[in-house]
Amino acid sequence: MIIVHHLNNSRSQRVLWLLEELGLDYEIKRYQRDPKTMLAPPELRSIHPLGKSPVIVDGGLTIAESGAIIEYLSDTYGEGRFVAPRGTPAFLKMRYWLHYAEGSAMPLLLLKLVAGRIGTSPMPFFAKPIARKIASGLQDQFIDPQLAMHLKYIDGELAATGWFAGDAFTIADVQMSFPLEAAGARGSNRARFPNIYAFLDRIHARPAYQRALERGGEYTVLS
Repeated sequence: MIIVHHLNNSRSQRVLWLLEELGLDYEIKRYQRDPKTMLAPPELRSIHPLGKSPVIVDGGLTIAESGAIIEYLSDTYGEGRFVAPRGTPAFLKMRYWLHYAEGSAMPLLLLKLVAGRIGTSPMPFFAKPIARKIASGLQDQFIDPQLAMHLKYIDGELAATGWFAGDAFTIADVQMSFPLEAAGARGSNRARFPNIYAFLDRIHARPAYQRALERGGEYTVLS
């Protein structure tokens, strides 16, 4: 039995989704973020030294990192489902987006989240104006322009087929779901990026996605 160490409002939701798409049996062990720090609880460190989610345990294997988990589940149990044919341009695109999601998209979104919280973080009153000015400058001059450039790029890539690798749903779409949901939660514009929002509407309507939400529980990154 596959065990998913599942943190609320986290990347592990897309692991549950893939498990539902593949029709695999699995057990969920739930963890809740600290309501003040939003960090994972220390109990997760007993599963993996970094104490982060997602982590799965399958027999004697403990596997962390969303991309590695998604590839493992696909290779081990997928039987060729949701994978572009090897040796094709679509396969290369699938592999590219599997890495792009965490290597390029998420660092920008994390920077935006951190910069946005600086103004409300506890600090001496005399430091607040300086901190807010630095955070505002970082967002205006670097984060927001870079994020807009990436979202425009992603939106253009989705224009042809609506999927990230060829003309069918693949594991690349699972991996890319979280950064695009996070971008939507950070205030990206539906009218400006119609293909991204059409993609989100399409995946959210999938029965397996809905089943994963029911099992995974609260997932406010969608809001």
